[in-house]
Amino acid sequence: MSKPVMITADSTCDLSEELLSRYKVKILPLTILLGEESFLDGAHYTPADMYRRYRADGTLPKTAAPSLQQITDFFTPFLNEGYEIVHLDISSELSSTCSNARIVASELEGVYVVDSRMLSTGVGLLVIEGAECRDKGMSAADIAEHLTELTDKVDTSFVLDTLEFMWKGGRCSGVAALGANLLKLKPGLEMKDGKLGVYKKYRGNINSVYRQYITERLSGKTVRPGHVFITESGEIEQAVIDELEALVRELIPVQEIHHTIAGCTVSSHCGPRTLGVLFINE
Repeated sequence: MSKPVMITADSTCDLSEELLSRYKVKILPLTILLGEESFLDGAHYTPADMYRRYRADGTLPKTAAPSLQQITDFFTPFLNEGYEIVHLDISSELSSTCSNARIVASELEGVYVVDSRMLSTGVGLLVIEGAECRDKGMSAADIAEHLTELTDKVDTSFVLDTLEFMWKGGRCSGVAALGANLLKLKPGLEMKDGKLGVYKKYRGNINSVYRQYITERLSGKTVRPGHVFITESGEIEQAVIDELEALVRELIPVQEIHHTIAGCTVSSHCGPRTLGVLFINE
């Protein structure tokens, strides 16, 4: 008889507390570094805190992957309770979190680490899938294999309102940021081959861009109806979110739309009013 399965993920999966509780998922937090201070991602430092600090003194946080000891201390209690673990991480192309988890797993029995090749709720979609597979009675090894095969079907993308935070973080030149802002360009980013890159540049009012972006991402797609995420980095009015949820329902059949706020890992790179629609293709 196979052992019970614990589904775990790092904090970049950006799932809400309600979803973590519903699907019985445990979170391994990354560390937020702010000068001499450090915080656990999601637990003690939020995007709202980050924006306040940035607007006050121009400081942006950096993120650090969990150490080998932190990961060992995270996995060990579950193993001691008799669980096997399926653990999902942000793409190994973006962080050393996954490689660190694999190093630890190689020294332990019953830990299966899945490189999501995604970030944010692109990881979260796989986490929910893993939890649903667990509840159907699948073994840890089979869940890990299934999730690895599913990564290519996850559609993860975002549209940015500003390049200021990417410029501040050294991810684009000041000239590029200035030019984009003058032209009112809104970059569309997508995950491909485990990396995040620009696939399109939108132009115009950001609320109109949201609608154009969502329409283009969903049109002509056969989307798994179970779960679709609208994930934002904060400072978008709820009325706008409500309109975008209605648009998604007009475009595709969907059972649940989850509105979530991205954590500091995504938000520190993309800045406020970034928004994505994330889903799994059939």
